[in-house]
Amino acid sequence: MLLINIGQLLTLHSSAVKQGPRRGADLKQLGILEDAAVLCIGGKIVSVGTTKDALRDPWIRKNRKQLAEIDCGGNVVIPGFVDSHTHPVFVSPRLVDFEKRIEGASYEEIAAAGGGIRSSLEGVRQAAMSKLTAKVLRVLQDMAAHGTTTVEAKSGYGLTLESELKSLEAIREASDGWAGTVVPTLLGAHVVPKEFQGCSQKYVEIVCKEMIPRAAKRNLAQFVDVFCDKGAFAPEETEQIFAAAKEDGLSVRAHMGQLSETALAPLLRFNPASFDHMDHVNNEDVKQLAKLDTITTLVPGANYFLGLKSYPDARRFIDAGVPVALATDYNPGTSPTISMPMAMSLACTQMKMSPAEAIAAATINGAWALRLADRKGSIEPGKDADLAVFDVEDYREVPYWYGVNHCRMTVLNGVIAASD
Repeated sequence: MLLINIGQLLTLHSSAVKQGPRRGADLKQLGILEDAAVLCIGGKIVSVGTTKDALRDPWIRKNRKQLAEIDCGGNVVIPGFVDSHTHPVFVSPRLVDFEKRIEGASYEEIAAAGGGIRSSLEGVRQAAMSKLTAKVLRVLQDMAAHGTTTVEAKSGYGLTLESELKSLEAIREASDGWAGTVVPTLLGAHVVPKEFQGCSQKYVEIVCKEMIPRAAKRNLAQFVDVFCDKGAFAPEETEQIFAAAKEDGLSVRAHMGQLSETALAPLLRFNPASFDHMDHVNNEDVKQLAKLDTITTLVPGANYFLGLKSYPDARRFIDAGVPVALATDYNPGTSPTISMPMAMSLACTQMKMSPAEAIAAATINGAWALRLADRKGSIEPGKDADLAVFDVEDYREVPYWYGVNHCRMTVLNGVIAASD
């Protein structure tokens, strides 16, 4: 595959910046090439340069008839988005929550009334795996149509051993039918299910002694996630679950600081890949995060859909040198969007990230959040051929236009998966 006549190619090339995830001023380094070309063979990027040089290349001239040549007509090409926080395994939207929130009920009040995460459990517990698989596959296809090529997918709406494993199996089956890359995460510790109210430790033991070992043994998950916040799991319980994950060879990540502040220091010894949400964080923890490669993943879609007036303080993290990523947090209750450009638009308008920072956070730093930066998140020789072509003339238009999809074509591991 040869893409030519690219108006702006955002390579996110790593040679111009320090090793590790992007932080501070490096978050704006996009490595832009104009009138560019990209050659992909066997699902990998082989060469990147100007269209003129590509068409003069002896190998390309000799083999041009065998190449699928795509004239990008001056469009913008960026690395495929890496959506590093999603919850795609559910059956129905939570419309009652939506209406109650409009009427003024808080997140906690909705949960106390039987809404929230727990209201999604019965559907997943009763659903056939084939139904869940089809649902997840549709979501992945919709995400690809908006430029996403790599997706982290969590379980977490079953909260029994059987339904959590079923959810992870559905994720695996769906990923087998999709050209992109899926990273599965066990979120058995989403909330304490109703049947364990008042005895959360018994449920934590099921997560630690049954869910994690079974998921690890069957290679169904790469990460274990915990919702560590008021109304969910305490820091001590989170440490217990992280320790069990490490024992079974799984990496960890966590929902942190969405509703209340939690001290991060006791959890940092587990080398978490990311802390996500992070609306409430103290200054000392910000300083600690600036020294580490743990990614702070911001999900402004949740703040928008919950109707909150405040958003995570992206500028505080970036200016302190904390590596920041963006994700959709796609889920039925608080962020029902599959659009990374929408998340980027909110990051720019509500969190005052620049368009360049938003693109880096949605690509290369998302790859770091999933520990895939050696393969994903930038357009460089040797990396996976994950590209998104946007029918715009300037990369700043990607987050500028909202409520409309300008993604013309997506290439996932060298396969064209969505086009006009």
